Amino acid sequence: MIITPAASADLQDCQAIYAYHVLNGTGTFEETPPSLEELTSRYQTITQAGWGWLVARDAAGVLGFGYYAQLRNRSAYRFAAEDSIYIRDTVRGQGVGKAIVAALLTHAASQGFTQMLAVIGDSENTGSIGLHASLGFTQVGTMRKVGFKFNRWLDVVTMQKALG
Repeated sequence: MIITPAASADLQDCQAIYAYHVLNGTGTFEETPPSLEELTSRYQTITQAGWGWLVARDAAGVLGFGYYAQLRNRSAYRFAAEDSIYIRDTVRGQGVGKAIVAALLTHAASQGFTQMLAVIGDSENTGSIGLHASLGFTQVGTMRKVGFKFNRWLDVVTMQKALG
């Protein structure tokens, strides 16, 4: 497995991976998968700002992707980032996500970010919570019942890690 900056040619695979999570999981609160055009627009926004969008791949293709962006648009947030990560369902639990997040942390620190936040959909998302904890993130809060998907209320867990 190698991790590289994503290229436009990777976005179709990224869109398929993300669509699976939208339709089957609670790690994202989107309920309709974005089109390839919409995902491409998101990719361009992230990469043009100098933030990271990375993919993990092997001989079979893209295994997963992750990206980070400034936490919020206001200038006071310019040193805080939020990560997002999505892994092909058939390879979850095999270290792909951890490798991508570790690479995102390095990239974000090199771009001057001092804090990384993980805003994790669903307090029952033990995989993402455990992955982030294994990389030194600590849980800093839980927002209760702020999302509604698949006919149930969902919490959001916020985790944070200092960079550098």
